[in-house]
Amino acid sequence: MARGAITPYVITRDGLNQATATATTGVPADGHSVINRPGTFLEVKNTNGASTARTVTFRLTGGKDGQTIAPRTKSIAAGVTYKFGPFPPEMYGGSILIDVDHAELTIAAFVLQF
Repeated sequence: MARGAITPYVITRDGLNQATATATTGVPADGHSVINRPGTFLEVKNTNGASTARTVTFRLTGGKDGQTIAPRTKSIAAGVTYKFGPFPPEMYGGSILIDVDHAELTIAAFVLQF
């Protein structure tokens, strides 16, 4: 299956009403992708209402001196939200691939407009 594309919300000097930024529910079977532009960051929330931690993995397509970048994995406790980034495209590539271990993880992408 193809990864689900997540379109980043653009944050300008005028701001962004957080209520308009709807998160995408994680799909463990297919994963997700985000176009990586300068100023891109991700917000990942574990919506589990009990005490179960969930795991997100970022697979970055870039590299340095012919070496690939190892995937970055983070365990997120129940009810906790993390922000990740930025991922400068010249180092981390033009796409961020995101894998989640459960649909209780939601993902929102943002990009700062300079």
